[in-house]
Amino acid sequence: MKRCLTLALALASVLPFTAAAHKQWLLPSSTVVAGNDVWITVDAAVSNELYYPDFVPVRLDNVTVTGPDGSAVQLQNASTGKTRSVFDVELKQQGTYRIANLNNGLSARWGERRTGGEGGKPDAGKGQAPAAPKPADNQDSGFLRNATVEDLTTKVPKNAKNLEISETLGRVETFVSNGEPTEIKPTGKGLELLPVTQPNDLFTGEPAKFKLLVDGKPAAGLEVQVVRGATRYRNAQDEQKVTTDTSGQFTVNWQEPGMYWLSASTSDNKTTVKQATQRRLSYVATLEVLPQ
Repeated sequence: MKRCLTLALALASVLPFTAAAHKQWLLPSSTVVAGNDVWITVDAAVSNELYYPDFVPVRLDNVTVTGPDGSAVQLQNASTGKTRSVFDVELKQQGTYRIANLNNGLSARWGERRTGGEGGKPDAGKGQAPAAPKPADNQDSGFLRNATVEDLTTKVPKNAKNLEISETLGRVETFVSNGEPTEIKPTGKGLELLPVTQPNDLFTGEPAKFKLLVDGKPAAGLEVQVVRGATRYRNAQDEQKVTTDTSGQFTVNWQEPGMYWLSASTSDNKTTVKQATQRRLSYVATLEVLPQ
């Protein structure tokens, strides 16, 4: 028993830090279907392992489904449990559906600066309620996540020191096609993916090309992380890291079939709320790669 524990501790010490990072995702039961009476089920969670729900569910308040013609499609049989949420989608139209969780809010922090924790990279939002600080009006430090403008007035101490307010805009999404895939058009808001290669037409051994856009314009020089799912069953993330070129384009080479988690983040000062001085943008997609 002692030997097993020693081995486990040694293994944990060499695993990459990102293996323990929380990742939000939407996981469809299938990404390519065909027929006139077709349904899929989508799992939604924030977890340590891909795609294994072991942390908290994604709240479904901000989840939207957009049909091939741009119309809104209603979530069916939605339910939120302890570690995941789940819902069904009826695919009445032929073409590609966009399923997304959109998080747009404010975060505020004040007082002494601490390393790590809440001040890290954007995680595309966790869909949770904002963490309220202690009610003391003279609180030395605190943090608010997913806050509203009203929260800034009521929950931030009036004399807060070193106050920093950021606007967060995150998109977590996946794509499903019924029959022949159709074009995916950008929304022109925040950080998002513009497929060059259709996201429901991915195969091992065939390089796929995508573009990242910020507010509809090419996002150059952004690092993109690509991780194959089932991380629970291997000792390393085996992630790919690629960087967008001047046109915002990047290429991914798929070595194995499976579900893949793609993510990127950036920041700028193009806020839409006057109290915020920084805008934090993040993007996550779940893509299915099929064998040849």
